[in-house]
Amino acid sequence: MSWRALASAFLLVAAPAWAAAVAEPGGTADAPAIAADVRCPPEAGQPTAEQAAAGMRAAVDSGLMWKATKGGRTVWLYGTIHVAKLSWAYPGPDVMHALMASDVVALELDVTDAGVIDRLRKAIERRPDAPALPEALQRRLAAQMAANCIAPDHLASLRPEMQAVTVDLATARQFGLYPEYGIDTVIAGVARTLRKPLRSLETPESQAALLVSDDPAETARTVGEVLDELEGGQSPQMLQRLAGDWQRGDLADLDAYGQWCDCLDTPEQRAEFVKLIDERNPLMADKIAKWNAEGKSLFVAVGSLHMTGRIGLPELLKARGFQVERVPFADAH
Repeated sequence: MSWRALASAFLLVAAPAWAAAVAEPGGTADAPAIAADVRCPPEAGQPTAEQAAAGMRAAVDSGLMWKATKGGRTVWLYGTIHVAKLSWAYPGPDVMHALMASDVVALELDVTDAGVIDRLRKAIERRPDAPALPEALQRRLAAQMAANCIAPDHLASLRPEMQAVTVDLATARQFGLYPEYGIDTVIAGVARTLRKPLRSLETPESQAALLVSDDPAETARTVGEVLDELEGGQSPQMLQRLAGDWQRGDLADLDAYGQWCDCLDTPEQRAEFVKLIDERNPLMADKIAKWNAEGKSLFVAVGSLHMTGRIGLPELLKARGFQVERVPFADAH
């Protein structure tokens, strides 16, 4: 699984936030018709008020959470996934307790903020002077859009890398996984309902810079890697495994990701992964520690792979003087 596809599911909010806003199934008058033999998965439905209330009553805790304390204040670290099933989107009792006990909710990006979404849009829009993809790549990308029930004009304003990653995310719909139900988005919505202040740990520009490039050769390489995995069928299976790990709270399998992902085999892949994890986590840990020192109890929700290994946020907060323990969910799967 390419690191950009991984980033979309577990590390970066940017692509799922955009995909939820623009990727729609079906065709338009100006787009090629979806082939008759393609069975399009259902769209992500918006639950009614009654369905939402029932979902909250039946909610169980999923994902991974830690409690970090320092100076008499608590930081709740909650590992999320950016594509999810509707039934997972309702916070369980332990997560709700942590949210309600916190002064501030911190996310990679506050995707409920129109200003954040507008800045994200500008950062990943196709530049007017950008060269076109090589013709063979463009044909392959168009074929994957058709196979995944995405009308090309819905993505035409995006940079090619973002088009490819959005198509990659769309394959998760066959398993009932949608960016519209991404846990970060849900947490942001619950926080606003609870009137909790929301803070972004990163910027739309910094996240977009990890996904797109102004170098045509780099753009073509990225799109080609994503298409190779789409055409080979690896991406949907990998997304399903990662989602299952998240839902079960399987930290051991997530910790071992580098051993089974087939995505860290080259020096280039390893260097890119360092940018995704090693260079981002300490910056987030510093902000978390700073806000905690200002007298705030925090609920921090970021992609689950930010929680793994020696460079994960739990370990980084330990190094900054926090007492950290994993929270065992009462309704563990």
